[in-house]
Amino acid sequence: MTTGPTIFDRALLRRRRARALALGPATFLIDRVAEEMAERLSVVLRRFERAADLDTPADTLRDVLTAGGKVGALERASIVSEAGLEVMVGADGAPFAEASLDLVVSGLALQFVNDLPGALIQIRRALKADGLLLAAMIGGDSLSELREAFAQAESEVEGGISPRVAPFADIRDLGSLLQRAGFALPVVDSDRVVVRYGSPIALMRDLRAMAATNILVERRRAPLGRATLRRMLEIYAQRFADADGRVRATFEIVWLTGWAPHESQQKPLRPGSATRRLADALGTKEISAGEKPDEN
Repeated sequence: MTTGPTIFDRALLRRRRARALALGPATFLIDRVAEEMAERLSVVLRRFERAADLDTPADTLRDVLTAGGKVGALERASIVSEAGLEVMVGADGAPFAEASLDLVVSGLALQFVNDLPGALIQIRRALKADGLLLAAMIGGDSLSELREAFAQAESEVEGGISPRVAPFADIRDLGSLLQRAGFALPVVDSDRVVVRYGSPIALMRDLRAMAATNILVERRRAPLGRATLRRMLEIYAQRFADADGRVRATFEIVWLTGWAPHESQQKPLRPGSATRRLADALGTKEISAGEKPDEN
């Protein structure tokens, strides 16, 4: 069996999460995700008795969802590497049994999975019929300001660029991934959050406190040069500062929703099964192919 490329150093991710927790994590994004996820679940007219939280950092999401009454047992789940493959396991270290969960949630974690299609397939397998996946992940437009400033600074000072910000998934691809994994009624939407900082250094401190600094396997191991950092700060301030001198940082939160197929779910009508013409519904005149519209 072949495995895909290893993009992220997940062992380093675990160490940096532990460091962030010890130093005092920055939780404003995960707090926002937890509130939004609870609101989205509140409109689902059912209770989820057995659920799993996949790799969400901190306890905010678990605390909010279990307090809301929509979710019963909420188990911790994580992605681990076994024999070169990434596997979704429970707190006991064993993979979830097929069709064993009513709900899988994940907050700001799936962007660091090396094999996202494989992870979605495993989630789908673990869900019971009519089970729900609801996840939020960092999207491709996140930290565009920081990426641009670093790229320009490295190009000017060092004559080339290195990957310093992770390549996040594009929202246009995620719907297809849900369908390929076997989810029914897939929905992908996004929420853009613009945060203002006193300086780019303050942004970088927040990223460290979110354990969101560079964990790319192909990252440059040499320390960031002072000249490059100084030029990056200048470019960031020149291009992305407001009138009061504070700088902007964009975070795109992409939401994934998908259901394990069940016969009770809505299905598209068969072609040709309509009982009413579209022209009648719109109150307009139907024009046959090749016929020119009346200009009078």
